[in-house]
This record gives sequence, structure tokens and C-alpha cells, in this order.
Amino acid sequence: MKKICYITTLGTTIDSFFIPQINYLAENGFDVTVICSPDIPNLKDKFRDDVRYITLNIPRGISFLGMLQAIKGFKRIFREEQFDLIQYSTPNAALCAAYAGKRCGIKLRNYHLMGFRYLGASGFLRKMLKGIEKWTCSLSTSIECVSKSNLEMGIAEKIFPGDKASVVWNGSSGGVDLIAFDYSKRAEYRKKIRIIYSLSDDEFVFGFVGRITKDKGINELLRAYSNLKNCKLLLVGNIENGEDLDQQIIADSKSNPNVIYTGYIQPSKVQMYYCALDCLLLPSYREGFGNAIIEAAAMGTPAIVSNIPGPIDAIEDGVTAYTVEPRNAVDLQKKMEQILNSDYKQIGYAAHEYVATHFDSVMLCKKILERKRMLLGN
Repeated sequence: MKKICYITTLGTTIDSFFIPQINYLAENGFDVTVICSPDIPNLKDKFRDDVRYITLNIPRGISFLGMLQAIKGFKRIFREEQFDLIQYSTPNAALCAAYAGKRCGIKLRNYHLMGFRYLGASGFLRKMLKGIEKWTCSLSTSIECVSKSNLEMGIAEKIFPGDKASVVWNGSSGGVDLIAFDYSKRAEYRKKIRIIYSLSDDEFVFGFVGRITKDKGINELLRAYSNLKNCKLLLVGNIENGEDLDQQIIADSKSNPNVIYTGYIQPSKVQMYYCALDCLLLPSYREGFGNAIIEAAAMGTPAIVSNIPGPIDAIEDGVTAYTVEPRNAVDLQKKMEQILNSDYKQIGYAAHEYVATHFDSVMLCKKILERKRMLLGN
């Protein structure tokens, strides 16, 4: 039985994207281990009984001492376990595991590349983060990008050679669980959430779901919305790095009765919030893929997304979603007005059909199984 190991910096990443494929691989003949930081209580309960779970403190952000300690921990585990293949995601876990894996003689080191962190930085920090990304890729024997456009960018930016990288099926981190994201419950979920926030069924509601940060295009989103009439805005998630946001426009939005901040919601309820929206907004500056797009689409909600690597692989422009130029509030406002005056329900249904045929997590798990067998020579 081949031994493989999934590694991420945080358990929340495992929980959000990888549990179905981890359990599927274990069900189909692999000895699977998971390594991540112990940030989620009872994460092990979500795995099959035969999946092993090892916690290791892996730092977030720049922490040289923390990363040295993590590398030491990885070396100890790798020498004990002698994995046939390790797969790592997220920057810090990837670098530490790739370096330790090579030093310990693990022959197959697969980098599941979820996006490029350096794109959100500038100056010396950008150069450093880009150098780290190149180093991680050079330490890896194979690279799996979550989107075709990110693969093309990685080659163009000389992060990795083209013959080393691939995309599994149509990309995404883990696809969409179409049982959990059940389109047939759209009307039911929509009614429940709209009652909570005193929204009538005939009101058009734009929405955002995720971390409320500058890099997600929140400044442009709020500017564009402030010029619209006869619609409401639902912002689902916590404000992070609030000092980076335009404080005046944040203050104005919080005093606007048509703008609703929900704060944190449980991930298990996110599909209900997608149903309450008539259109999802994701005007990000950078994304590895944009899982919110396909999750919303699975529930029949169309989107307006930035025309950047990642999100453009999750849509059919003009059919399931509209694209806008990043950092452009005027363009965003125009597209919001366009969808207000369109048959947005039909666009939402087309989005659902597209996701069902391109990003079903069950089919993606099968493709991942084929990919692992190929890498291992089975």
C-alpha cells in the first residue's frame, strides 16, 4: 500500500478543500496521512478511521525561527514514516515540507499550488516572496496548479518550467460538493436568510462572501455600489486588515441601511447565504482560483469577477458571469448595472449547469486518484 501525505499550514485549509479527496484516496487503497497546524478542534473526526492525523506547528507569515522548527518537525516525521509521496499546499507549509522532503529522500514531492502570494506584495517583499516561490517549485518534483491561467502565469513569470506543471481536470482546489450545495434547496435557503436580514424576495441583493480585505477589491466594490439605486448589499465575512481599507467609504457603508455586514458565519451555512444573493461580487486583485464563484454558481447565483488568472477559469464570460478590470470601480458599476437589467436568473441557472459539469467534487476526486496513481507509477 502506497503511503501519501497531505500537508497544509492550517487545518482550516484541509477542512475547506481536501477532506473529500483525502477520504476518497484512503477508500481506494492508499495509506493517507494529514499534517497541519492544530487550529481546528476535532478535525480528525472528519476523516475516515484509517486516515492518520499529525499536528505540527507551522507558522503563518514570515517567521524564520518558526519555519526552522517546522522543518525540523517535518524531517522527524518523514524519516519515521517514509512516505512514497507528499503533497503540500499554502506557502509556508510548502517550502518547509519541500525542503525537508528532499533532504529526507522522498522521491515524489507534489506542490498543489493554490496561487501566488507575491502578487499581493511590492518592492523587496515581492522579490523575496517570488524567490521563495521559485525555490519551493525547484524543490518539488511536480506542480499542480489550481487553474490553467495560473499555470500559464507561472510559466510566463519563470516560477517553474512548463514540463513540470499541470492542472487536474478543470482545476479548483477541491471542486464543489453538489450534495452539500444542493441547487434544489435554493428557494428554501433564500427565504430563510432573507427573513433573518429583513430582505423581501423581490429586492435585488448584491453580495460578497469571504475575507473583507483590500485585496478582495472591497474599496472598489463599495464605491461602485454607492452609485447604484434600488438594490441592497450583503457582505458576508469578517473585516481583516481593516486599516488597509478606505476608512471613509467603510464608515459610509456602515451608516447605509441598505448595506448589511453579517460578520463571521459558519462554513457549513455558506450555501444558504449564496442563495440569498442575486449576484456575487468578487473584484479581487489576485486569486488562485476563486472557489466562492463556483460555490455560488452551484446554488444558482451568477457572479461579477475580476478578469485575472484564477476567476476566469471558473466561469464562461457573458454566460455564467461577467468580468471586470481589477481596481476599476467604474467598470464594476457598469457591470452591476448590466446584471441588474439582465435576465440574471437565467445566468444563474447557466452557472449552476456549468459547475455541475465542470467542477463536481466527485468527478474531481476520481481525476485526483488517477493523477496519484500516475505519479506513483501504478
